[in-house]
Amino acid sequence: MDKTIREELEEIERNTLSPYAALSEKSQGRDFPEEQCDIRPVYQRDRDRIVHCKSFRRLKNKTQVFLNPRGDHYRTRLSHTLEVSQNARTIAKALRLNEDLCEAIAIGHDLGHTPFGHAGETVLNGYLKEGFRHNEQSVRVVETIEKEGRGLNLTKEVRDGILNHEMHTRPATLEGRIVRLSDKISYVNSDIDDAIRAHILTEDDLPKDISRILGNSPRKRLNTLVHDIVISSMDKPDICMSEDVEKALWDLRAFLFENVYRNPEAKGEETKAKDLVAWLFEFYMEHPEEMPALFQKMLEKDGRKDRIVADYVSGMTDEYAIMKFKEYQIPKDWQVY
Repeated sequence: MDKTIREELEEIERNTLSPYAALSEKSQGRDFPEEQCDIRPVYQRDRDRIVHCKSFRRLKNKTQVFLNPRGDHYRTRLSHTLEVSQNARTIAKALRLNEDLCEAIAIGHDLGHTPFGHAGETVLNGYLKEGFRHNEQSVRVVETIEKEGRGLNLTKEVRDGILNHEMHTRPATLEGRIVRLSDKISYVNSDIDDAIRAHILTEDDLPKDISRILGNSPRKRLNTLVHDIVISSMDKPDICMSEDVEKALWDLRAFLFENVYRNPEAKGEETKAKDLVAWLFEFYMEHPEEMPALFQKMLEKDGRKDRIVADYVSGMTDEYAIMKFKEYQIPKDWQVY
């Protein structure tokens, strides 16, 4: 019997990828078994499902760092996601690991982010007794919210990578660990670029000892970090960095927290954003009937109003959150016909 294209691709993986790679044919599978695609291996199929879902499309109008930036070239949550994916694929290809798995995890890792970035996350974290963390919400999106509550039925490896992309956690696969590091090197590098564009920093403001190690431009820093991960991880059962480059990366991240992420100019509107998210959460707690039908059904099934309200509010884009606030709070113009 002739092999399907998927089976041929799985054979190529088996014959060419590193012994440490997560092979598609060895996946732990999905929560709900389904017939295999005759063309796409499971991780490629997961990637496609995420790209076509509503939550992914909404990332284009969600804040990365700067709230409502005036300019076309600042990062959004979507452009950040694509940069993480590209970095991860580059590293995975060099290490002969599974690019499809890396891409699926990267494309899905920030689906649970709130409007207004970490400002919105902080607000919702204060309302839920178990807290609100965007990595956990990303998994909830793909398991419980997408496809009208049916979820995307992704493989366990992809969901593990999405859940564990924060540095205090540890993904089960090397591909997940690549994404975890790619996320950090992406936002550190791109946030410097955006801060320079916003005239909050100049390249000369960066600590000289860090620039000597990582480079003095976005291109050089990214090149140094990606090469270091590849060279340090080659033929090893883990994803790692050299000691000096890793220290420089975390020192640079700490510098950004002090000079960008907490900078009054960059975060000047953050208090307003927090107040807006808080108002929306409290409004829907009092008026859950104002939520869309999907969340009404989830509320009937789950019964936890705060959890479902957080699902709805966290899924909003910045623009939609502002629009709903205006709808409920600002009187409409009087019209005479």
